[in-house]
Amino acid sequence: MIPSHRYEVTVVWTGNQGDGTSGYRAYARDHEVTADNRPAIAGCSDRAFRGSAERWDPERLLVAALSQCHMLSYLHVCADSGVVILDYIDQAEGSMQQTPDGGGHFTVVTLRPRVTVSEESMMDAARELHGRAHQLCFIANSVNVPVLHEPTVAVA
Repeated sequence: MIPSHRYEVTVVWTGNQGDGTSGYRAYARDHEVTADNRPAIAGCSDRAFRGSAERWDPERLLVAALSQCHMLSYLHVCADSGVVILDYIDQAEGSMQQTPDGGGHFTVVTLRPRVTVSEESMMDAARELHGRAHQLCFIANSVNVPVLHEPTVAVA
């Protein structure tokens, strides 16, 4: 049997400044995201939507989740394939387009992983395995936005 998994989080709004949502400018968008015994994530809306620059917004968390998931899938397929990764850093970016009704959607997320392999003979496989990692990424398989990859591979 193929296992299924559940992920529970609690999101608590902490932005009531005394008058609740009595007006658009009357409340802060601050909130906390918690799960189990993990450290709380201080959340807010993006600054463009009256949020705080010191807190994580859902848009950046989505890009981070895609980047994290790709990295973890990639490290897995590299380990299975005998490709030794010594370093990995991703400068991921997402673009969102607002719609006239006040909504919006992401139009593209681009992952730019820079990886370092232990031997030059691993460079081609290290590049190609990004495709396999993308196929396995739980988060990329759950969104309808294109997730592009612009990997760079170097030798230690």
